[in-house]
Order: sequence, then C-alpha cells, then structure tokens
Amino acid sequence: MSTHVKTVSSKGRKRRNNLIAYSFIAPNFIGFAVFTLVPILMAVGLSFMKWNGSAVQGPQFVGLANYAKLFTDSRFKQAFINTVIYTVATVPLTMITSLLLAVILNQKIFARNFFRTISFFPYVASLVAVAAVWNALFSPEKGPVNQVLRAIGISNPPGWAVDSNWAMATLILFSVWKNMGYYMIMYLAGLQSISPELYEAAGLDGANTVQKFRYVTLPQLGNTSFLVLIMVTIQCFKVYDVVLMITNAGPGTKTLVLVFHIYNVAFKQWDLGYASAISMVLFLMVLIVTIVQFRGEKKISN
Repeated sequence: MSTHVKTVSSKGRKRRNNLIAYSFIAPNFIGFAVFTLVPILMAVGLSFMKWNGSAVQGPQFVGLANYAKLFTDSRFKQAFINTVIYTVATVPLTMITSLLLAVILNQKIFARNFFRTISFFPYVASLVAVAAVWNALFSPEKGPVNQVLRAIGISNPPGWAVDSNWAMATLILFSVWKNMGYYMIMYLAGLQSISPELYEAAGLDGANTVQKFRYVTLPQLGNTSFLVLIMVTIQCFKVYDVVLMITNAGPGTKTLVLVFHIYNVAFKQWDLGYASAISMVLFLMVLIVTIVQFRGEKKISN
C-alpha cells in the first residue's frame, strides 16, 4: 500500500514539475506560434492562391501558377541575382573587418574602450540617422568624400548610390560599416576566452605574430566564426531597410533585392499569392545555405 502511495505521489510531483516547466515556455511558444508559425503556414498556402487582399473576393486556388510565373518575371530574376551578389560580397567583408577590428581593440591600446564604443555605435544608432549621414558624406556633388577625391586629382569621382555602377558597392560598404561593430563584440568575446597559455606555448616554439594568429587565434575562433557566418548570411538574405534608406532599390533595379521585391508585389501590386511564392523561394534559399554551412562545420570539426 505504501509503495503504491509513493508511486502516485512521485507521479504527481513529476506532473506538477512538468506543468511548471511548460508554464515558463508557454508565453514564448504562444508568441512564436501566433506571430511566426501561423503566418508561415498561411504564406505556404497562399503561395498556391491568387488574391488581392479583398474581403469581397477571397483567395482563388491556382496551383503552381505563381511558381511558374517566377521563370518569366525579369524583376524577380534581377532581385535574385542582386541578393546573391550582395550576400556573397557582404558576408566575407563583414567577417574580416569585424575580426580585424576585434583583434586590434583586444590589444592594450590608448582609449581602447572609447574606440570599442564608437565602433559599436553605428549598429545601435537609428538607421534613418546613420543613412542620412552616409548619404551626405557620399553625395556626388557636395559630399566630403568626393571633394577629397577631387582634391587628390580624381576629376570624375563615383556617383555612389545614384550611380548604376557603384550603387551596389555603396550598399555593401554601408552594410559592412553599420554591422561590423556588433560582430566585433562577438569576436572580442571569443578572443578573450582563448587561454594565454596557448600563445605562450606557440611563442616557445618560435611562432611569430602572424603564425600565432593563423595557428592559434583562427582555430580557437572557429565556433564564433561559424555563428557569425550564419547570422550575417541570414541577415543579408532578408535585407530590406538598408536598401530602402540608401538606394531605394535604384538606380532602376540595380539594387533591387528579394525582400524589397516581395514588398512591392504584395503591397503595391496587391498580388499576395505571388508575393508568398517569392517568399517561399527566399525561405528555401536561406534553408539550403544554412544546411550547407552546418554540414561544412561538422566536416571541419571532425
């Protein structure tokens, strides 16, 4: 009898503990379900529909017509190519500049904390403000950057954001400058977790500064670099606000990216079904790249 009572009591405690645990994760799960999971499922279903958002005329099933339209949409093709170019250029540049900045500001230099702060400031500052400052600095006619270039003998400096040949480069440079401070903080945390004994051992073996960086610092920052790689890649694929503030997807379609195209199709053309189909393509792109990166990390680790 006592054994049975103990078993029932044990099950009751276990059930109560489970309820307490679920009560802690329930708010986050409910928020995820309402604001993320349900919209994703609705977008998947809507990608097979044609709907202009009208409550009078509801969604109409069109099968794979929205996906077939992708192959004939020149703006989608341009947005796809631009997104890939932006990502391929921005990801390594952001990682390299963040790492170098972290290495420099991890040393005992004068006003180190001050330089760390101003490096991080563009990330936390208002995008509207920093974009306005950036556009003023790189103004083709009156910007100080082009004035300096003219002063050193370059008579025809770039038009930057308004120049079709330089607009994408301007967008990439701005993204790197704005975000490198955030990832610098992550690299700083990784650098400070490396044991000084490893550098001492490398020094005893005759390693110079470059060799210490190559054979000690980089391998020890492997996990940090992988996390930064994932975060920067996803951020680049879903970029929108930076494009809006710097180039507004121009000139023409030179800096039109997928998220910007999705917004235009959904809320300017009011073709919600086709916009959902484009968003599914973007989702698959991010998923495939992330899976490839995870598998590559596992191979490197093994």
